[in-house]
Amino acid sequence: MLQDPNLVTRQAVEAEFDATVREDIEKFRAAATEYTAGGLTDDQFRAQRLRRGVYSQRQVGVHMIRTKIPGGILTADQMDTLAEVADVYAEGKGHLTTRQNMQYHFIPLPKVADLLHRLADGRLTTREACYNTVRNVTASPLSGLLADEAFDVQPYVRSTALAFLHNELTDSMPRKFKIAFFSGGKQDDMALAIHDLGATAMIRDGKRGFRIVIGGGLGPLPNEAALLDEFLPAEQLIPRVEAVLRLFNQHGNRQNKNKARLKFVLRERGFEWVKQTVEANYADILANGGTRTPEIVPENFGGYRTIDPPLGDGGQLPVIGATPVDPEFDRWLETNVQEQKQTGYSIVAVRIPQGNLTGSQMRALAQLSRDAGDSVVRVDIDQNVHLAWIPVHSLRRVFAALKIVNMAAAGAGELVDTVSCPGAYSCNLALTKSMNLAAAMSEAVSGYTDKQVRGLSVKISGCPNSCGQHWIGSLGFYGNSRKVEGKEVPYYQMMLGGGYDREGMLRFGLAISSLPAKLAPVAAKRVLDHFIVDRQEGESFREYVVRNKVEFFRKMVADLAKPAQYDAEWFMDWGDQETFSLQLGRGECAS
Repeated sequence: MLQDPNLVTRQAVEAEFDATVREDIEKFRAAATEYTAGGLTDDQFRAQRLRRGVYSQRQVGVHMIRTKIPGGILTADQMDTLAEVADVYAEGKGHLTTRQNMQYHFIPLPKVADLLHRLADGRLTTREACYNTVRNVTASPLSGLLADEAFDVQPYVRSTALAFLHNELTDSMPRKFKIAFFSGGKQDDMALAIHDLGATAMIRDGKRGFRIVIGGGLGPLPNEAALLDEFLPAEQLIPRVEAVLRLFNQHGNRQNKNKARLKFVLRERGFEWVKQTVEANYADILANGGTRTPEIVPENFGGYRTIDPPLGDGGQLPVIGATPVDPEFDRWLETNVQEQKQTGYSIVAVRIPQGNLTGSQMRALAQLSRDAGDSVVRVDIDQNVHLAWIPVHSLRRVFAALKIVNMAAAGAGELVDTVSCPGAYSCNLALTKSMNLAAAMSEAVSGYTDKQVRGLSVKISGCPNSCGQHWIGSLGFYGNSRKVEGKEVPYYQMMLGGGYDREGMLRFGLAISSLPAKLAPVAAKRVLDHFIVDRQEGESFREYVVRNKVEFFRKMVADLAKPAQYDAEWFMDWGDQETFSLQLGRGECAS
């Protein structure tokens, strides 16, 4: 019997992909062995590490491993793989980032190659999750489920991620390059303006295409992306992305890392020059060839499956008795559940405080996605997880199942659902322990019942590099320090009014004042309390901030910024029992 030629082609593509991945891991193992034996210097080995998503930590002898989750989509089996890696290699823990990655910490170097192979078993990769490369390609994990979206962008996410993975062009660029997709729905919040390249799904004259923006970024000097294409036909996506990458690769600043992002090329050369250069690159690619658009995506890459598993019916969920009144469930239903465009099904948001999961929680989410959904676990940029294709009649039982594993907290996407990078928990660049402040801030603001206040966001970074995206939070904070009485005190710069304005434009927060870490929640509550009594009818939080002006808020928190005297605990960071001290190393992370 003759084999299906399409199947043979798929098998060949997947075999080639797997061979490339395994060979690359073994190259890393060899480099690690040579480094351990003294045959490579730190600088020589650093590039080998970083290409494979292996970072140094401030703790000597251990590493952070970053795993890419393209578009935030994982199969249930892949989530089980991540759980196994957490339990075997990472003390049972994993951390979800603001760019849809899973990070593991405290991994000894001799164990890294085996860890990478275990990820590869599930077609998960750390390759180019850091270094001067195309980083993880992000998108709303709810794309394909939202009623008002233009179309499902996930196939284009996978195609783009695969096209530039293990690609010579993107192996060693001047700096990192971030790509994000937006499906066009009101519930899709991908903040394209902060990316090197953003693509918004559009339909024009019945044809699919993308609105393309380039040159966005955060860091210490945020920049909003500029419009490159009002409408790019979807079939031209990969050549157009390559045209931008070629420009960046050739003209990005290779001498000064602090000015190496694409946004600085736009600032220094001007947008018209950039656009002309992109057009020249694009014409050359169309005429002479370039990176091919992948025709076949390997099974499980970016959560792709050739055959979707059957939907779960909730039959394996906990059996619950009659619950005529359940305020806890009602609150969860209000904040964590939304309708899918497919009639009869819902999307459930699972709050993951500061993005931290245990291996057992990962397994529980994987199993719940099988029992009651579509066997997919979706990860968003706010460090939460979503389960989709949940039958409406199963919601109460899904809530009960989540309670068993301590993941049924309400308030997903609200003020209490704070976002943060790992900070000084592990990062060499971080000044403060941002995750601990995020937990304290969540507790401090948990009592607000005002609906408009609850709808605000808190985003926290451990340093100015903005891995916690503090520039675009309603309330943003980034770590710094000051010397008081000859000793270091952890401080946070407070920003107000970041996020989208009334016209849907992304706006950066306004810098207010630097505050002792232990007083940041006090300052946040002062601002929120004043907002409740001072806001004008129909006024947004950003409009309130702009109306009152920066100086007003500086006076509001002046006594906190420079207290008459410092309590002993203020010399300690959140969660610490010892006196704060700066312990900076060579930066490698920066999201």
